[in-house]
Amino acid sequence: MRVGDYKGYVISVFLRDEHCPPHVHVRGKGWDARFRFSFLDGQVELWDVDPERRRPSTAVLEGIREAIMQRHYLARARRIWWEKLQTVCLENHSWDWDAGELVPGLVIRRGVYVIANARHDAVEQRTILNLVRAPDCVGINL
Repeated sequence: MRVGDYKGYVISVFLRDEHCPPHVHVRGKGWDARFRFSFLDGQVELWDVDPERRRPSTAVLEGIREAIMQRHYLARARRIWWEKLQTVCLENHSWDWDAGELVPGLVIRRGVYVIANARHDAVEQRTILNLVRAPDCVGINL
């Protein structure tokens, strides 16, 4: 599904056989780039370009990345990903309550809680984490 575009390059979330982490695709002439995004913050990063030998210039890739980071494009990418794939890709990770940050993997230690499930609220632009045995859920404003 189309998220937007940048200088003629279409930014899309593919819906068939898609997988974590959340990402968008951008196709150029002879190349395909993937950019990862998160349901925890507004960062977007280049994941890969295929084939590498046809990689566009750094300026083109950075321009695309900055376009995806625009609030309306990122909100649309998150909404499409959540509505169609029903995951924010935080399963099998943990949350450090005091630091207020994700801990990769299933970590068992004081103040760190396993993420039981997570969901995205596209209307409120929030990610809600339900944690195992935590005092409360965690809401992250995006």
